[in-house]
Amino acid sequence: MMKRSRIKKGDQVRVIAGDHKGKEGKVLDILVKKDKAIVEEVNMISKHQKPSATNPQGGITKKEAPIHISNLSLITKDGETTRLGTKIEDGKKVRVAKKTNEVI
Repeated sequence: MMKRSRIKKGDQVRVIAGDHKGKEGKVLDILVKKDKAIVEEVNMISKHQKPSATNPQGGITKKEAPIHISNLSLITKDGETTRLGTKIEDGKKVRVAKKTNEVI
């Protein structure tokens, strides 16, 4: 059975636990099987790369590492964190912010 995440690609999120607590960014990718997400400019790691055809210089590059979804919270338009719920609107299932009751 596939796990489902309420956080989707493109959502604006804030880290609520861990070393990067308080940082915000846009979700670039969701790793469903691992329950993790890659968030823009959060959990940056240094990757040592050997020279190759695509990167002839090689060297050290910075990139985002996955962060567990349980450590992320969605941000509303007002800039506060909220949990997500769902409701049916016009025959379609939509995501709703629990705090403000607004459709996301």
